Amino acid sequence: MSRAGEHLLRELAPQVLGAVVRRYRDFEAAEDAVQEALLVASLTWPRDGVPDNPRAWLIQVAARRITDQLRSEAARRRRETVLAVTLEDDFAPSPDSEHEAEKEDTLLLLFMCCHPALTRTSAIALTLRAVAGLSTAEIAHAFLVPEATMAQRISRAKQLIKKSGVVFQMPTESERDERLSAVLHVLYLIFNEGYSSSSGSSLSRVDLSSEAIRLSRGVRQLLPGDPEVTGLLSLMLLTDARRRARTGPDGELVPLDEQDRALWDRESIAEGVELVSGALTQGAIGAYQLQAAIAACHDEAESTDATDWPQILALYGLLERVSGDNPMLTLNKAVALAMVQGPQAALRLLEPLSLDQRVASHHRLFAVRGHLYERSGEHALAVHHYQAAAARTSSTPERNYLLMKAARLRDQLS
Repeated sequence: MSRAGEHLLRELAPQVLGAVVRRYRDFEAAEDAVQEALLVASLTWPRDGVPDNPRAWLIQVAARRITDQLRSEAARRRRETVLAVTLEDDFAPSPDSEHEAEKEDTLLLLFMCCHPALTRTSAIALTLRAVAGLSTAEIAHAFLVPEATMAQRISRAKQLIKKSGVVFQMPTESERDERLSAVLHVLYLIFNEGYSSSSGSSLSRVDLSSEAIRLSRGVRQLLPGDPEVTGLLSLMLLTDARRRARTGPDGELVPLDEQDRALWDRESIAEGVELVSGALTQGAIGAYQLQAAIAACHDEAESTDATDWPQILALYGLLERVSGDNPMLTLNKAVALAMVQGPQAALRLLEPLSLDQRVASHHRLFAVRGHLYERSGEHALAVHHYQAAAARTSSTPERNYLLMKAARLRDQLS
């Protein structure tokens, strides 16, 4: 199947799953049916062409699959009369309602995955699987847990939803407020996986980051006055604005201080700055607003040297107070601290992370230490840490970049 066809299926998958779940109230069965429909599409569309209404086509195929399954079960239980279902009437939206149905089904699935019966981490993991289509391995990497642990967590989440008996519909205002932080967290993780892919040969997966931005816009339409919703959308736009400059001609990683800022998307930067500026005046300041403010400091600077590093360091201090203990935040703060107080101060800040099981063996800890040792002129230690980081990352572009840094410094030592 072509790349355009794959992108279309990825975009339609959460919409179709949301529609089928809403109709049949069985998440696990609906997911199996939609996966089969996507497989049929991938085999038949290249040969027969994409149907005029691909979303309705996928829904109908998935609905037939799940109806056949229900009919078989009902026959065994002598309850055939329960299956008086007319699929065409249920799933044939009028042209005027088509766009609204697509948006509602995707948002329904998004909020439904942040189900009150689930723990926060399980809800986020399930949404990453169902809405974004991430693999279990990718989700496990995002949570810093083994793949087997994440597989069990997702399976339990599906079973809990099935047993809870809660109606699958858009949540009420109070229910929506309860689930909102989980929804925002999952969108944040989807965007991060798309902007900086945790594994594979590509540095980024634009389909995922674009989907996260699209969904965030949808949530903001529902809640235009929520400053954290606005802050998250701003953060995504300000970060994604640098995407074209992050890779070189051969797909290699280009770090922030070496990027051609003329390639940055000024329209996205302007929108992101406007959004975060408004959000910061709306009331309580949250983590996404602060991260967006940090991103704005980077995006509005003409160069790395012209960046307001003291302001960024101060924002990281506020972010620590809002977010609590977060080793990845400490890694980011260390880079800003090095620009203000020097690399040795930043290395001291990172010392406790060696005992933190969440990141003690994570490639980012070794990569940041390599950067700090390089800045302090301790090139032998920098080479060691760059090589250690390269051995721990599953991203090919990132591994190549780290090995290149190590090789250049090793050449200077010889």
